This record gives sequence, C-alpha cells and structure tokens, in this order.
Amino acid sequence: MKKKHYLTMIAVLMSIGLSMAQAQNPECMTNLSIYAEHAKVKNYDAAYEPWKMVYESCPDINKANFSYGEKILAHKIKNSSGPDKDGYIQDLMELYDNSLKYFPAKFSKAGVAIDKALLSYDNKMASDVQLYDLLGNAFKNDKKNFKNPKALYLYFSTLVDLHQGGSKDLQEVFDVYDDVTEKVEEENKKLTDVIKTLLPKDSLGTLTTKEKRRLKASTTNSKSYGKIATSIDSKLGALADCGNLIPLYEKNYEAKKGDVNWVKRAVGRMFSKECTDDPMFRKLFEAQLALDPSADAYLYGGTLKQKSGDSKGAIADFNKAVELETDSYRKSNILYKIATTVRRSSKSQARSYALKAVNANPSNGKAYLLIANLYATSANACGSTPFEKRAIYWKAAEMARKAGRVDPSLSGRASKSAASYAAKAPTKEMIFSSGKAGQTVSFNCWVGGSVKVPNL
Repeated sequence: MKKKHYLTMIAVLMSIGLSMAQAQNPECMTNLSIYAEHAKVKNYDAAYEPWKMVYESCPDINKANFSYGEKILAHKIKNSSGPDKDGYIQDLMELYDNSLKYFPAKFSKAGVAIDKALLSYDNKMASDVQLYDLLGNAFKNDKKNFKNPKALYLYFSTLVDLHQGGSKDLQEVFDVYDDVTEKVEEENKKLTDVIKTLLPKDSLGTLTTKEKRRLKASTTNSKSYGKIATSIDSKLGALADCGNLIPLYEKNYEAKKGDVNWVKRAVGRMFSKECTDDPMFRKLFEAQLALDPSADAYLYGGTLKQKSGDSKGAIADFNKAVELETDSYRKSNILYKIATTVRRSSKSQARSYALKAVNANPSNGKAYLLIANLYATSANACGSTPFEKRAIYWKAAEMARKAGRVDPSLSGRASKSAASYAAKAPTKEMIFSSGKAGQTVSFNCWVGGSVKVPNL
C-alpha cells in the first residue's frame, strides 16, 4: 500500500514538474506570443509555424493552442488541396481530440464530436451511417452540450436519409425528431428568457454595452434555431402525416401502450397533425389518461369533446389542463394549443386563450402570430367600408411583428406574415382619398380597439 502511494506521489510530482517546465520554456512562451499576435489579426499563414512548435512541444501550456489552432488549420484547409489538404484535415481532427485530453474543463465531449462530424461532412469524408452514429452517441452521452444548430439538423437529416434508404425504421425517425425538436425548444427558451429580460431596457435605451452584446447574440442565436427548426420540419415532411402515423401506432400499440413517454409523444404528434378524428387518437388518449392524467391529457380530452359537440365539457377540460400545469412555459404552450383548437368555433375565445398564453410566457411568439391571423381573417366583418375593412391589416401586421421581436426564432415567419398583412392594408392613395391620415379607426366587431392611420 505504501509502495502504491509512493509511486502515485512520484507521478504527481513529475506531472507538476513537466507543466512547470513547459510554462517556463522560453521558446514556447516566445512562440506563443508570436503566433497569438498573428492570429489576432487573422494572419494565419504567419502564425502557423510558431503555433506548430508550441502545440507539439507544449500542448497544455495554453488553451490558445486549440482555440487559435483550429482557426489556423481551418485556414490551411481552405487554402490547400490534394495531400496537403488531407494532412491539415487530419491535423485538425487530432487537435479536436487533444483539446479534450489537455483541457477537459474547457471543451466538451459533444463539442468535440460535433466539430469532427462537421469537418467530415464539409469535406465529404464520412458516410451517413458514420455521421449519424458519431452525432447520435454525442447527443445521447452529452446532450447538455449538444447545442450546435447545424449539428442538430445533420443528426436528424442523416437519419431520414438512412430511413429512406431502408436501413432505419420510421419509429426511430419520430423518436429522434422529438428529441431534437425538444432540444431546439429548450435552447431557444434560454435565449428568449434573456431577450424577455432585456427588451424593456432596450425600448428605454438603458442597456449597458455588455447587455447590448448579450441581446444581439441571443437574438442571432434564436434566429438560427428558428431556421433549423423549420429545416427539420421540412425534412420530416410527409413522413409524419396521418397516413403514416396511424398504421405505425396501430402496429406498435400493444407493445408500447405501457410506455408513457411513447404514448404521450404519439398523442401529441397525432394532435399536432390533426389526426384526431381517427379512433386511434382516442385509444392513445385513453392510454395516456390512464398512465398520466396530466394537463396534456385534459387538453386532448377537451378536443374530443369539442368535436362531439360538447362545448361546455370541452371548456371544462381545457381549463382543467391549465389548472394542472404549474410550469409557466408549458402552461403557455397548452393555452396556445387550446387557442388553436377553439379558433374555428370562436375567434374571440381563441384570442382570449392566446392572450393568456402570452401572460404565462411573454416570449410566446406563436400566440401573437395566431392573434394576427385571427385579425386578418376578420377583415370583412370589421368595417362598413373597404377602407375600414382593410385597416384591420395594420393591426394584424403589428401583432406579427411583435411575434418576431419576442421570439426571434419566429422572425422569418413573422416578417413574411407582417409583410403580407401590410400589403393588404390601405395604400397611400387610399389614405389620401379617405382624408383619414393620422386619424384613428375604431373596430366595432369582436376585435374591438382601434388603429391609427399612418400619416402621409
């Protein structure tokens, strides 16, 4: 035992001595300073040789060996070809592995796997199977640090391609789709929470320089997640229509009916794809109610009651769903779902639930988009003249723009919707002819309120 302890102490002392020797190595310190200065001004060719010397001789002297090293090698890859390019790619692959070896507290397993997967993908060095396995292992083993939007899309995209090639079944596609979209929503929620906190200060012009950078970064990253979410849905495409969902769930129901996670996801997907008229939806809903009588279950129960004409029972179930949910973010999503469900029978009721969704989560841009659509589709009922009817589109456009402000991941959809509504609003010529520039137009329909006519 004493011998083992003695050997351990020797190893520790040798490790400390080696690190100190590297830190005191004049050549390493000098070249570190040289390549860092070159790298700062993006003169990566000049930085390469001194960086290589430090990286090979003193790899753990500074994290810059890896952060700048990645940029230096990426530059070399971009500006080379043939065997030279292949060599730089291999060097970068090894650098990613070594970053985790020498600075495990600064780099993550998922981050390294993502970097290697994207490098392989960009240079066409890996098959779909290899990419899917590499990213899948990273997602499962280090989900917390799996945040790269491009990697999330690539993980799902390669699976869909493998399914279409016959090597992966549809259930796996749905499982990974749920995992990836939940991760996108989770990361975007963190970003919109930041935006929600900073937007009031931004409107007052009281943001600090640091807060401005944080707001800008959060907005940019949220937009990236929004684009990826749209791409993921597009990639899934018709695979998730009722014609595929119903036979799959009928086939797997007996084996999976005790799996609460599978049942909840199946019911949720059928609900979102409006497959609620099929008997399989009721069967799955009843299974969920037995396994987990949660807020979502009452939402689905209310939907079934509404379809059967029991409006009173439907509203009771909807309100029960809201009461049961304690998390404000999830409560907001339930209220939004209720709003979309009741919109066909009552636009005013739909708006009421949508506004409650916003109260629960001010970053729920989908609720604002829904309200915008409710306004836009009420144009013919909200005025006695063509001008008054078209004025409602100004109100709809503002709601759509608000959706993009509170949740930048929706900025693409919000901008398109706002532009579409604005194009239907009174033109400058109509405003001039009406003589109402700068005046207020009131709405006597269910929408209520008013809008100010723009000045010419």
